[in-house]
Amino acid sequence: MNFTGFAREDFDLFAIEGLEPRMEALIANLRVKLTQLGQDFEPILTELTGEEMFAHVAKHARRKTNPPHDSWVAWSKSKKGYKMYPHFQIGAWQTHAFVQFGIIYESPMKGVFAEQMISHLEEIKQTLPDHYLWYPDHMNPKGMVMSEMELEDFERIAHRLANQKNGEVMIGIIIPRAQAIKLSPKAFVKRATETFRTLAPLYQLAFSTVEV
Repeated sequence: MNFTGFAREDFDLFAIEGLEPRMEALIANLRVKLTQLGQDFEPILTELTGEEMFAHVAKHARRKTNPPHDSWVAWSKSKKGYKMYPHFQIGAWQTHAFVQFGIIYESPMKGVFAEQMISHLEEIKQTLPDHYLWYPDHMNPKGMVMSEMELEDFERIAHRLANQKNGEVMIGIIIPRAQAIKLSPKAFVKRATETFRTLAPLYQLAFSTVEV
């Protein structure tokens, strides 16, 4: 295992003012951990999905003024990138770490997943724990708790995913920063692995009617 565990600096860096100073701290601290996680989870996710998975650490290269509010490593079946495909992520905001599966607005598979999501909604609700969070916008750190969601909430996500250019959905857990810092590297990897195992059937749903 490469991952050495989260530290306070990995979360505090998001309070640093200015793009360059924040990026310097991100590269020196959190990006190291994300790279480690990327290496650790490539074989784990390959086994869970049955497809070779490749890690992609966020570089935030397009930013010219605004510093990032979060950062992540994502895994997909493509060596070239992850945004076009259903993918898995581990990352951090100032307040928490997250472990997720999702499809963002750049993927041509949004409509497929939206259809499958509604068709298999009862199965999904039985499979995912009640505390899992659903995010219709990956830029917003506040998700909807699944146990509090109504049918209309799921239908709204699916409709937006299928019909709007910016439609997307991320699903998973958060680990508050204090807890993430206290977790040993082994314990964090175990927690994330269990979460990805729970989310893996959603990945299969996204590929159930078309193959990209």
